[in-house]
Amino acid sequence: MIDFWLAAGLLLLIALSFLLIPVLRGRRAQREEDRTALNVALYQERVAQLQAQREEGVLTEQQLQSGRDEAARELLADTEGVAPGRSSSLGKVVPILAAFMVPVLGVGLYLHFGASDKVELTQEFATPPQSLEQMISRLERAAAAQPDSAESWYFLGRAYMAQNRSAEAAKVFERAVALAGRQPELLGQWAQAQYFADDKKWSDKTQALTDEALKADPNEVTSLGLLGIAAFEGQRYQEAINYWQRLLNELPIGDPSREALEGGIERARGQLLASGGKVESAPVPAAQASIKVSVDLADAVKASVLPGDSVFIFARAVSGPPAPLAVKRVTVADLPITVELSDADAMMPQLKLSNFPEVQLVARISRAGQPTAGEWVGRGKPLPNSTQTLQQLTIDSPDK
Repeated sequence: MIDFWLAAGLLLLIALSFLLIPVLRGRRAQREEDRTALNVALYQERVAQLQAQREEGVLTEQQLQSGRDEAARELLADTEGVAPGRSSSLGKVVPILAAFMVPVLGVGLYLHFGASDKVELTQEFATPPQSLEQMISRLERAAAAQPDSAESWYFLGRAYMAQNRSAEAAKVFERAVALAGRQPELLGQWAQAQYFADDKKWSDKTQALTDEALKADPNEVTSLGLLGIAAFEGQRYQEAINYWQRLLNELPIGDPSREALEGGIERARGQLLASGGKVESAPVPAAQASIKVSVDLADAVKASVLPGDSVFIFARAVSGPPAPLAVKRVTVADLPITVELSDADAMMPQLKLSNFPEVQLVARISRAGQPTAGEWVGRGKPLPNSTQTLQQLTIDSPDK
């Protein structure tokens, strides 16, 4: 902030110079006018002396005229280079008053409308926090400075959960949902915070939040984990196993949460067997869909593209949303190329190849790097998402 205020002070000095310099110039001009008036008075006095001497007979008419000419030359020499007087309707008081008011009003307006708090926060976030409390303090001030930023509220909620402040976290996540919309991840975080804020008592509100999150994304991880915890606490061990197994299927290999989750599943199985129950087979996760496609350029197109142009290879639903289901990005220099499009390349969890039985393959060249519009395109015919044979795709048509 010191650098900022120094820069602001420099700008204020520049602004003041436009007000004070004319005042100082006016004082200098006034001194010049006073000196000129004095010279004129001396000239008039000299001419009067010469006239008196002429009347007394001391000077001849020729000598009188010569004296007048000499006095006139001296007056002209003294006043040479003096700028003509300029009058100002503002006077001296108004500029001086304005010079005083400019910094006062400038600082006041900036403190009211400016963003000094955001500048300070930006500088703070440039250095890592020394403790969780310091991080929470920064996030609280960031949320206050940017009340319309859903991200600020989301991260503040996560920090509150890390500090076991679940009631406050629930309110913060509710605010994030109001700003960003009812996204599955936010709903899951809100439900989790609400569950712990209610002292681990399942409520209709928590149920509604998890139901809504899983309806939008059946694999929303926070909701699955929370439902497993609630089922285990309610001694519904088979439900807990099912939820946690679904969550386990979503976690990548090597995720540190897998070990704890597997331990929880084993404990639920042990409790179920100890109570005389029977462990049901976990549902088999749906097989991931994948399609291999070889992409090349038509000869007529090769002269019209550059090696660095982007190439988007994607599959989209024949009957469904226009958004791509799986996408790979390469460049013209990589062609010809063979890629595999699968559920792992989905842009959104609910938009996967396996969720749409019939798809179309598309390859688009976009010099601007935009997947939705470009210069050249190749399109395949509709095919089942279970297709196993290698597909051939040629970029050969102008993109319209």
